[in-house]
Amino acid sequence: MQLGRMGPAIGIHLALLALWYAVTAWGGIPRFILPSPVDTVATLLQPHYNWGMHIYITTIEVFGGFILASVFGVALAVVFSWWPVTGRTAMPLLVTLNMIPKVAMAPLLIVWLSYGIVPNIVIAFTICFFPIVITTARGLREVESDLVDLVRALRGSRKQIFTKIQLPSALPYIFSGMRVAAVLAVAGAVVGEFIGSERGLGYLMLQVQSSLDTPAMFMCLALISAIGIVLYGLVVFGERLFVVADARLD
Repeated sequence: MQLGRMGPAIGIHLALLALWYAVTAWGGIPRFILPSPVDTVATLLQPHYNWGMHIYITTIEVFGGFILASVFGVALAVVFSWWPVTGRTAMPLLVTLNMIPKVAMAPLLIVWLSYGIVPNIVIAFTICFFPIVITTARGLREVESDLVDLVRALRGSRKQIFTKIQLPSALPYIFSGMRVAAVLAVAGAVVGEFIGSERGLGYLMLQVQSSLDTPAMFMCLALISAIGIVLYGLVVFGERLFVVADARLD
């Protein structure tokens, strides 16, 4: 059944790949402008690119920023739910900080934290933190008040109300924010590698750009997308484990 549902998605990707191959094979487009899929995949066999190391670094940055944003975003939303005055005080500040372009923040983070994995993780964290806070805070508020009043009338504790009612009700919202964050985490890590890094797929892409090595550039894009797809797939898998079918996005 799952394969049947995934069939259209797989089919459209294969159709795009076939179109790409046809355009490069019979369209007369120069290789340095649009390489064929065969030329792109062939770059994986060339050891001087050191794909393994760059994939590892970018994966650490993407997953690290996403995990930090998920943990701290959900935790902060819980604080806002338990003590509403903190939400009314801190949420406007979070909105203001989120309006700062992350590309503009990246040079400052590099000055403060130097080059390497850490500033790129922080950039990914800052980009995907806000959606998780917003959606989780909304989910914790979207609880049937009559149900909460009933549990309180039965002398249920705040912890019981949170674990038995609020958190289960908020899970669809939490995973919706995590879906958005999974996409943004990839962008954040690559932005950091573009601005200041010595390793990673974004850094490698800038290096091969100077020599018009377009097949390697396409391979970098494909691998960056693959990392994002894996992270997004893990979020969807977690959603299927913890969220009832009627409350899921699909």
